[in-house]
Amino acid sequence: MPQLLTVEVLEQVRLITLQRPEALNALNTQLLSELAEQLGIAEADSATRVVVITGSRKAFAAGADINEMAERDLVGILNDPRLAAWQRITAFSKPLVAAVNGYALGGGCELAMHADILIAGSDARFGQPEINLGIMPGAGGTQRLLRAVGKSMAMQMVLTGEPIDARQAQQAGLVSEVTEPELTVERALAIAQRIAAKAPLAVRLAKEALLKAQDTDLASGLRFERHAFTLLAGTQDRAEGIAAFQQKRQPRFTGA
Repeated sequence: MPQLLTVEVLEQVRLITLQRPEALNALNTQLLSELAEQLGIAEADSATRVVVITGSRKAFAAGADINEMAERDLVGILNDPRLAAWQRITAFSKPLVAAVNGYALGGGCELAMHADILIAGSDARFGQPEINLGIMPGAGGTQRLLRAVGKSMAMQMVLTGEPIDARQAQQAGLVSEVTEPELTVERALAIAQRIAAKAPLAVRLAKEALLKAQDTDLASGLRFERHAFTLLAGTQDRAEGIAAFQQKRQPRFTGA
């Protein structure tokens, strides 16, 4: 069975490219499983500090595989093997950057929203069109979209099934930057490389603290932030960062 994605190791950054062009990178069980496996490999590799995910110029991922979905009844959905893959993708603790060109619809939009930073080409389209099939988002779309773009925009996108373009997505807070389509991956990699140059433990705890802000009340989030801040006081990278600042040189972070 051919692999449905490719992986390039670029120093401290891994670039994962979805490769199912005949289906516009529709997320079937195999593709999701391969992605979860590759993120697990990146998680375990101390040399990998950031991962970038992208698709093709035409589609990041145009949704779930409808033909595969049609074969599953209620019991099949309850026992859907893709759920385990989604859980592994969600649990990835290192920074994840998505470079989105073309369609990011349904499961593709949900996958993009798993990323910590989204860079979109000007031709990108984001949407949750599941309502057109008599269903609804089922891989976090309703929850992550509302947190990303607010109630009104999320309601409109999910209940009408109509997509938004890259500029609308940026204005709503779904993506951080919009680029020319031919520069999307290049810009995502540049951001990833800049993050990779930072202290890994600080990056990991900062990401976790930011995600806490979505999932908990302010007081609990502030307690976590202070605890993480205090833990970093015991790291070698903190000492190196302060010394480098004082000596007016670039720091050399090791992850210790």
